[in-house]
Amino acid sequence: MGISSDNVRGFVLAVSSSVFIGSSTIIKKKGLIKSASTGTRAASGGFSYLREPWWWAGMITMICGEIANFVAYAYAPAILVTPLGALSIIFSAVLAHFILKENLHIFGVLGCVLCVVGSTTIVLHAPLEKDIESVKEVWHLATEPGFLVYSSIAIVVVAVLIFWYAPRYGHSHMMIYVGICSVMGSLTVMSVKGVAISIKLTFSGMNQFKYFETWFFTVLVIVFCVLQVIYLNKALDAFNSAVVSPVYYVTFTAFTIFASMIMFKNWDSQSAAQIATEVCGFITILSGTFLLHKTKDMGKSPATEPPVFQSQQDQPRENQSLGSSRRS
Repeated sequence: MGISSDNVRGFVLAVSSSVFIGSSTIIKKKGLIKSASTGTRAASGGFSYLREPWWWAGMITMICGEIANFVAYAYAPAILVTPLGALSIIFSAVLAHFILKENLHIFGVLGCVLCVVGSTTIVLHAPLEKDIESVKEVWHLATEPGFLVYSSIAIVVVAVLIFWYAPRYGHSHMMIYVGICSVMGSLTVMSVKGVAISIKLTFSGMNQFKYFETWFFTVLVIVFCVLQVIYLNKALDAFNSAVVSPVYYVTFTAFTIFASMIMFKNWDSQSAAQIATEVCGFITILSGTFLLHKTKDMGKSPATEPPVFQSQQDQPRENQSLGSSRRS
């Protein structure tokens, strides 16, 4: 099956989004490093980074990346766009190596290669997006029994996690916060698809903002995004980001693909071999993502290996003192 022009547009936008978002992480970190030399560090509660142009450049870059990612959903299926988010990890790792002088381990390079191979596999075998001419068609897909059942179960699960498990076990079990973000994230992406398609059709001359469905999807996007940000911050604050990031990527992507499969029926027109190839591509990306994050910790063993993604400013003082004593 050939690659449609809409899938190509979605692919280009998704890759552009990954470039911007991956770059923004490094640019903002450079701003944080510069601001820490003249004021209170962000980790200590300081806000001196708000006066640092590098930090604002990183924020603008990140916003551009999110906009590109948003528009990508208007052209390509979530099965294609969502897994490509892993490419932002590659750009972040490579830029950190050259700009922040953080060492990229050989296994990190292998992780980058795996992400590229997996992404290429998914792009070459991604299903074609259905032609949608009105937001009402998206609404019809969202109100079919299959997706209503999925949405109901997802909302109940999230509510139970938020009101029962999070207050009791959230600080000791990472999967509670990550589960909230991932399950809610799958509904967010489906709502984003509705809003993005509405904007795309409106710019083509068919105003979709006269329908209440467009505004309903917009409200859902805002509410779901706020919830995701709140609980993702809780997860990052309570647990190691090197663990949270890959686990969140895996669960979020898996739930999003599952929700898209139910709502848009992306796999109905594909053979078993094509579906199996896409699954293999997804697993390859997951392997590369875990390998990239796992190598961050390889340099933290005090005896043998140098840090992988750790700048000199972030090294423990004990290591720096040890290095000074060895030189003397």
